[in-house]
This record gives sequence, structure tokens and C-alpha cells, in this order.
Amino acid sequence: MTIPSRVAASAERTLESRLAEVEDRTAIRELTARYNFAIDDRDLKTVGELFTDDGSFGSKDGAMRATGREAILKQFESRFSVLGATNHFAHDHAIWFESGTRARGLLSIHAEVWRKEQPMVTALRYDDVYEKSGGLWRFAERLLSFFYYLNVKDYPAAMGTLERNHGSDKPVAADYPERLSTYVELRPGKSKP
Repeated sequence: MTIPSRVAASAERTLESRLAEVEDRTAIRELTARYNFAIDDRDLKTVGELFTDDGSFGSKDGAMRATGREAILKQFESRFSVLGATNHFAHDHAIWFESGTRARGLLSIHAEVWRKEQPMVTALRYDDVYEKSGGLWRFAERLLSFFYYLNVKDYPAAMGTLERNHGSDKPVAADYPERLSTYVELRPGKSKP
């Protein structure tokens, strides 16, 4: 995904419109923080409040796919049945606005997870669409992709492989960066024209 570059503030933008954008950015960042805390606390009531009625949540590998608040919550109930304690923490978060009530975002996350009776670590990204209604920002879409999902002991050896997603019974290829056109173009070992 290419993140649009930020356009310089024009003289036509008012102080009020610029302040409103700062407030919206802060609200969206708080939305993603509330999501992480709610997931770690297994607070499905809060998770449900963070999505639009017709929101969607899925993973790029296809292991998760749900549309509508109730379906999303059922999906999380199922996921929680195989997870022990988790600790999610966010890193970089790029947000760009399509309108005053719709924005997109790309968010990088790490998590410590107890899954399949073993300690695992994961690095992932969320490709998000946010919608504002009634003064509140919510998730309209969340698409999860994995850089890795590994048992702690396997981390050193697995990082050099493409099959870094060990979240299921059989390892599968990571979603990024090797599948990104920008990475493919400049990947190690590729001869330059």
C-alpha cells in the first residue's frame, strides 16, 4: 500500500479546520488504542462499540473474514477460545482523510501472545477504513496482515524464511514485505538494470 504524502496546509484552510483535523487524528489514534486494550482484556462489548454496524474485519491470509458487528464479535469469540493472554502495542500510524467523515489508516503492531500452549510473538499491520458518525470515529474496515507470527524459540531461524506465519497448524508465507511490488523491485540479490 502506498501512503499518500501529506499536502502542505494551504492558506485557505482555517485554524478551525486544521484544529478539527488534529482532533480527528487524535480520536482515530484513541480508537486504535481502545481496540488493543479491549482485545487484550477480552472486552467484547467495547470491541463491538468500535465497529460500524456493517463493519468488516478480516486477515489478508483469509483465515478471518467477518462482516457486520455481530459476525465480528462471533469471530473474536472463536479466536479467543484458542488464545491465552495477549499484549498488543501500536507503533507507527499513518492517517489520511478522504472526507470529513471518512479516513484511511495504516498501523503497525507487535503482540506477545500465548497461543497453542506456547509463547508467540507477532508483527502485523492493519489496513483500516474509519468512519465518523454521531461525532464518533469507528472502524468500517480492518484488514490484518502478518510480517511474522512465530513461537519465541523459532524467531531467530524463521526470520530468514518466507514462511514466517506460524499462527495456524501449518506455516504459511508472510503477507509482507516480499509480496509488495516496491520490495520485489529492490529485493536483495536482484540485479539492477
